[in-house]
Amino acid sequence: MQLSPFKLERFFAKYEFNTEYLLCSSDCESMSIVELLALEEDATERFHNQWLGYTESLGSPSLRKEIAGMYSTTQPEDVLVFSGANEAICLFMMAALNKNDHVIVHTPHYQSLSEVANAIGCETCAWQAREENGWSLNLDDLKSLIQLNTKAIIVNLPHNPTGYLMPRADFDALNRFAQENNLLLFSDEVYRESEYDPADRLPAAVDYGSHAVSLGVTSKTYGLAGLRIGWLATKNRDLYNKIASLKDYTTICNSAPSEFLAELAIRNRTKLAERNLKIIKHNLTIIDDLFSRYSSLFSWHRPKAGSMGFPKLLEGDVESFCDDLVKKAGVLLLPGSMYDDTRNHFRLGLGRKNLPQAVERLEHYISNRKS
Repeated sequence: MQLSPFKLERFFAKYEFNTEYLLCSSDCESMSIVELLALEEDATERFHNQWLGYTESLGSPSLRKEIAGMYSTTQPEDVLVFSGANEAICLFMMAALNKNDHVIVHTPHYQSLSEVANAIGCETCAWQAREENGWSLNLDDLKSLIQLNTKAIIVNLPHNPTGYLMPRADFDALNRFAQENNLLLFSDEVYRESEYDPADRLPAAVDYGSHAVSLGVTSKTYGLAGLRIGWLATKNRDLYNKIASLKDYTTICNSAPSEFLAELAIRNRTKLAERNLKIIKHNLTIIDDLFSRYSSLFSWHRPKAGSMGFPKLLEGDVESFCDDLVKKAGVLLLPGSMYDDTRNHFRLGLGRKNLPQAVERLEHYISNRKS
């Protein structure tokens, strides 16, 4: 299996740890281990006594129980824990797909949501989000993409990088369509519980039936990327067992300290999500003001969930703009070309506390650029 370079990750490898302001981060503000342990009275002592032997390959039973509690009908035996979300994506596709299968992918998208399928030898096609309609997905477009060899539909809701969130009626219809056509639905839900209005939250796909697989992670909504803990939830036993078997060839099992801390985090996830949503909403007011004052330079559809948006640069080339900005102002934006976008968009991160300072730098750069 030959995988192409992961453009977004190579871009971050170049800039992430030597740039002062990351104004394009996809994750939310993180915290220290001390802060996380403080969420429960006896957590520090329990953490110090954590055994550092191998863990169970499927994930610790207590962690899987906490994860299952995030869903409505899911049991611990439906959950499989990984080292981050990318391992989960890769092993799902290796287990579920075969050469010459046809796969429909919500686009724009995180590269691995199509690249692994391409490397297997699948034919992938884009279910294109419509910017003119707020980055929405049209179900009639989906129906026109179906082929006799279609095996799976891949969606990401809430969406990276646009912040789009599908209406509940459309998500219900999408799940019915997958069931009626005997298709797998892989639902990347790593930004779930970051909806700005909780009433907009969608059910997890796994709770619709055995056709669906839900992906989750501690990195995004909860801001704990350093734990490297992700998971899949599915009621499809055959698929579950195939994925579990493949994990024996990758990480085998997860980090014991990370599983302990992830379990603690998920048990207290409402506090973590509320903390980061407060940061996002404050930052949105700053970005709204910036874009209203520079409406000739930027346009965007305001996100409904998650820690990012996908604005458009209206003057000049976005790759040149981002390159010049990071060199002259120490502020990093992610050009949309990392998502194969050719329409001058860029990814804007909303989940970090230092966004106000980064925006000051950005605005100073714009002023100097105009003059």
